[in-house]
Amino acid sequence: MGAREGKEFLERLGSEILIFDGGMGTMLFAAGLMDGACPELWNATDPEVVRGIHKGYFDAGSDFVETNTFGGTRLKLDHYGVGDRTAELNVRGAQLARSVCPQGRSVAGSIGPTSQIPEPYGDATEADLYATFKEQAEALAEGGVDLFAVETMMFPDEARLAIRACKDATGLPVLATMFFQYEEAHDRDRTMWGESPAEVARKLLEFGADVVGMNCGRGPDRAAVILREMRAVTDAPLIAYPNAGMPVVKDGRTSYELGPEEMAAGYPPILGAGGRLIVGACCGSTPAHIARIAEVVRARRAGHATK
Repeated sequence: MGAREGKEFLERLGSEILIFDGGMGTMLFAAGLMDGACPELWNATDPEVVRGIHKGYFDAGSDFVETNTFGGTRLKLDHYGVGDRTAELNVRGAQLARSVCPQGRSVAGSIGPTSQIPEPYGDATEADLYATFKEQAEALAEGGVDLFAVETMMFPDEARLAIRACKDATGLPVLATMFFQYEEAHDRDRTMWGESPAEVARKLLEFGADVVGMNCGRGPDRAAVILREMRAVTDAPLIAYPNAGMPVVKDGRTSYELGPEEMAAGYPPILGAGGRLIVGACCGSTPAHIARIAEVVRARRAGHATK
């Protein structure tokens, strides 16, 4: 696995809409992960569960899945007292996804935020952030990923350092997404830093990302708006994998608004952004959601093929 597979991934993206996977945390919680526990530890303690989640998404139609390493930086794992297992948990996470990856499909190494605020607004130095991202990227590459998913980023400087670390470590393709909040009073989507989708697209591409977009957030309705705004300023590949609507807490249990049918119904407008696209889903979604989204994408592919 490596540069050749990453190049093939980008080449395939040039000719068709690709399908990402859905929620990992959602599936781990359903399997028994407790609130406050470390999801990445399951790569070592419950590998068959993690492997089964990946297989479920591939079976549902995902062209590629991401590893169970969202919080796999040393800075994040230190919170659980397992920072010394950073390399092990990331290598294992990549190997588990690779072990069930069908021929012709791909594995993305998930790299999420560290929860540290970069200087000068926080205590994390650029050197520390870069080092922790590079360490994770190298371990994921050792485990066999084809590309990286730098995702749910809040701060542009943290995204910049993560993208650069991935590129310096391996040269593999990098998808980069940021989290947008919907500001109802202004009817607009902005990052926590106040940046618009267009500004984010430009910056992430300047930082070196190969694919840019959004994940998490309110749901497919806002994802469609965000992608249209990004498409207005770039013809680069875009990606959207929103939440299954907003979370709903009842009797101490969290669920999400949109079931598979309701969520998939919101994807034609996302696909309407045009150009090279990747779509998937985030929190609250399952293989059943991806199966329905895949049907929408296949219908779109077929429609274009007959024109």
